Amino acid sequence: MNLTKQQLWQRFQKYYAEFPTLGLALDLSRMNFRDNFFPSMEPRIQKAFRAMAELEKGAIANPDENRMVGHYWLRNPALAPTPAIRSEIEGTIVSIKAFASHVHSGSVRAPNGAFKNLLLIGIGGSALGPQFVSHALGHPSKDKLTFFSFDNTDPDGMDRVLAQIGAELGRTLCLVISKSGGTKETRNGMLEAKAAYERANLHFPSHSVAVTQVGSELDTYAAGQNWIKRFPMWDWVGGRTSELSAVGLLPAALQGLDIDQILAGAKACDEITRSYGNVSANPSALISMALFHYVNGNCIKNMVFIPYKDRLELFSKYLQQLLMESLGKGKDLQDNIVEQGICVFGNKGSTDQHSYIQQLRDGINNFFVTFVEVLQDRQGPSLEVEPNATAGDFLNGFLLGTRQALFEKGRESLTLTIESVTPFTVGVLIALFERAVGFYASLANINAYDQPGVEAGKKAASAVIKSQLLILDYLARNKGKPFSATQISAAIGTPDDVETVFRICQHLSANKHRGITKLPGKSPLDASFLLASS
Repeated sequence: MNLTKQQLWQRFQKYYAEFPTLGLALDLSRMNFRDNFFPSMEPRIQKAFRAMAELEKGAIANPDENRMVGHYWLRNPALAPTPAIRSEIEGTIVSIKAFASHVHSGSVRAPNGAFKNLLLIGIGGSALGPQFVSHALGHPSKDKLTFFSFDNTDPDGMDRVLAQIGAELGRTLCLVISKSGGTKETRNGMLEAKAAYERANLHFPSHSVAVTQVGSELDTYAAGQNWIKRFPMWDWVGGRTSELSAVGLLPAALQGLDIDQILAGAKACDEITRSYGNVSANPSALISMALFHYVNGNCIKNMVFIPYKDRLELFSKYLQQLLMESLGKGKDLQDNIVEQGICVFGNKGSTDQHSYIQQLRDGINNFFVTFVEVLQDRQGPSLEVEPNATAGDFLNGFLLGTRQALFEKGRESLTLTIESVTPFTVGVLIALFERAVGFYASLANINAYDQPGVEAGKKAASAVIKSQLLILDYLARNKGKPFSATQISAAIGTPDDVETVFRICQHLSANKHRGITKLPGKSPLDASFLLASS
């Protein structure tokens, strides 16, 4: 699309919209819409509106698990389909605020002093949202508790976090988050943390809080061990949309962030994006249709997300899960194979200028960019790094320049603008994309709320651990005798899975405390493994 500056200005006037109550603006002028695109989308978007209205009323939206999808009720409990659900939401928010207040005042404390740190243990939706919000809104000099997290089952990663906490482990509150209570990565992190506390002669239950479903493995364990407190999760809140439940609100409140304003921003955005009559007044609908325009409903292209603000850097990771887990589906609503998905990747501006913008401008054109512009540079005046130009002015210049350079090469983009990064605007951004994803799924005729691929990966991982146990048992029964991966695989009853056995043995032998020795062969794959006799 080769346009003059005047034509671009005319297009900007047509496709730029402000939403003053949200402190948000949306610019679609760099998307190459046909003139009749929005009218042609009217039947599809109206269908998406109807589906969203039914979802908010409590329709079963995840048939695989036979559950409702109710994250919109979290910031407006009056919308909940039953009085019981409304009461649970409202009661949990009151409980979160009261507990955080007690921790901050020191009335809830560690045995050796008031809590100073928060160690969150979770994975996926139980970590990405809290990490994003903490990074976006935290102030080291102002935070009530310093935020740390285990978000993987990597022992070295956990050691690094524990080293950062150091001697303050005894004044660190441990928050374990798992909806099902059986997530292995979170369970492993909890056990690693427990061992660390015990090595320091600390009583782990006296430092521990759980967020989980009532009656789950974690709930039962925490109750039996007399943990400080347990907060609920509900089956109608999915992990990737759980940030405004206790999953995200509790760590935010403990850090000292304003959760009322986060909820207020999300509620205000919901009210705007529930404008089903006038599409142009609905930013989530506009974003969903821009997505649909670009990928043609086939979900085979990428979204590059570039916030020009350090505080929003982790929003890219948060959106990766929200979009890719919601839209990466093998089948449509009629069970037809469609294999859809939008890959999301991103960095931050202007770091992107020195990494992958070269490819975005001159390489393969299989993406569109979502820019996030934050108007306020910082609280207070900024140094002029050149006459009448601050570092923030350069950041803004790089955003506008990159956007224009990409457009000149036919690369499409949309731009979101917010005044500043506040609890309210963070709530707006969360709600904005939650609803945009829901609308897009309806446009593309897929279910945004199931995740069969995630369960498949968990089952496969369990099978690997089962094979490892068989390998260790076989080598223990044949101490001192070397066996190839092929021999071990046959012996444990998995003759067709030699590669997995080889890789498990490689891993075991690299960790010397496991006692497995690797003996080289004529080629790497001829290596043999043994458990030495004691």
